[in-house]
Amino acid sequence: MHIAFLNPQGNFDPADSHWTQHPDFGGQLVYVKETALAMADQGHKIDIITRRVVDPAWPQFAAEFDRYEGHPNVRIVRIACGGDAFLAKEELWPFLVREWVPNIETFYRSEGRLPDGMTTHYGDGGLAGALLEARTGVPFTFTGHSLGAQKLDKLLGGAADLNDATLAPLNQRFHFAERLAGERLAMNRAGKVITSTREERFEQYGHPAYRAAVDPNDDTKFTVIPPGVNLAVFDATSRNDSEDATAAFLEAVIARDIDPDRRNLPIILLSSRVDHKKNHIALLRAFAEHPELQALANVGIVVRGADNALQQRSRFTGESRELLDAMAALCDQAGLWGKVTAFPLEGQAELAAAYRYLTGRHSLFCLPAFHEPFGLAPLEAMAAGLPAVVTKNGGPSESLYENGVAFGVLIDPTDPDDVARGVMQVVESPQAWQRYSEAGRSRVLDRYTWDRTAAGYAAALDEIIGRGPAGQTGQRLPIPPYFTQPDPANDFTTADLAAIYTGVA
Repeated sequence: MHIAFLNPQGNFDPADSHWTQHPDFGGQLVYVKETALAMADQGHKIDIITRRVVDPAWPQFAAEFDRYEGHPNVRIVRIACGGDAFLAKEELWPFLVREWVPNIETFYRSEGRLPDGMTTHYGDGGLAGALLEARTGVPFTFTGHSLGAQKLDKLLGGAADLNDATLAPLNQRFHFAERLAGERLAMNRAGKVITSTREERFEQYGHPAYRAAVDPNDDTKFTVIPPGVNLAVFDATSRNDSEDATAAFLEAVIARDIDPDRRNLPIILLSSRVDHKKNHIALLRAFAEHPELQALANVGIVVRGADNALQQRSRFTGESRELLDAMAALCDQAGLWGKVTAFPLEGQAELAAAYRYLTGRHSLFCLPAFHEPFGLAPLEAMAAGLPAVVTKNGGPSESLYENGVAFGVLIDPTDPDDVARGVMQVVESPQAWQRYSEAGRSRVLDRYTWDRTAAGYAAALDEIIGRGPAGQTGQRLPIPPYFTQPDPANDFTTADLAAIYTGVA
């Protein structure tokens, strides 16, 4: 198959430039790139379609075409829209309709052949796919990653009065009216909607904003395809240039912070970002309240930005500072100094090397988040051999447990006793640790690889392409006038946004 991946926000190049520095880049680009490369390795021809930027500050994105070395079946195609300068993702909406979509159609028609299918990402890519399908008949899948209604929920903070005062500033900044209308069109007209978990399917797509667009109970519409772990980086058998240096660094950190008679104990590792949702304090509370757990292990916290974040808290501000202060206060109150260490790890290579080193020390990974939508980090740790003790709320309830088989330990993040129970379940004996280490890695290799993700996409695309044009029809939402004729007279209003958001439209 010849498949186009539509991802207008963020940019792609062989060096993955700016991926860790810019908020428009990050996770979804990794997802698109890895899925595309894996599909290409399985024999498909892949185009990653993004936006062309001709700007001295962004020289990596100026060429019309680019490629990844060693992957001849993949090309990066940059299509112009909205001028030459880099634009934030929120500013792309009108240019997608006026320029990007027609320019993509012109590009393919100039080559003499349209792609067989498209896979689209986020609301902006999904909207482009819906409009292209209307123009060309090429079917598409839609992967929302995250949806605008949930972001608007959070920003409104439960406000009940949806008027200009509450909605207009948010709409002006984030273009929520276009985003929600575009998402509705994308999920309604997609041949398949792809989610990472069943919970995502029912929770996100069950929002009132999408009520008229899609039925989350429709098994023919939805396919669950989880993302994969990069085994070249995280697998227990992989190695990188930082292995020895990372091991030496961790040994020095343990010698610096851990009491001499405890330095051979396993580490309970927290390696997610420090914010309220990740709930680091839950593990420390469980550790403080259970001396029997303290006797068996130490706690290690990965925090970028300082050599020793718990002792250098003045380097942090806002939420991070607040949480580090709370953790340090608990260490003072419960006498945990000498049992807890904090240290930075920079990049995936160091993190993977740390996982492998800590596996050799019979350590474990812990994620006591209040809710984790998917939970790729535990799977990366499991691939390296670390057993995982993870929140039961969200995606991990599907990835770590299936049909009565446990591949890790699920915990209630609001209950310190249950957090302690979960950790004790792993560290109580070498046999228990070995059992969870082997089960967790096997689970990743069996289900959570990019090859599996790519195969899932290929199957979904093969199905919708095989239906033919007649199979693409159904109860379709009409395309709003703004998406066919961008004009102030057709623009969305605050009242339109309120009607969409509440499920009235």
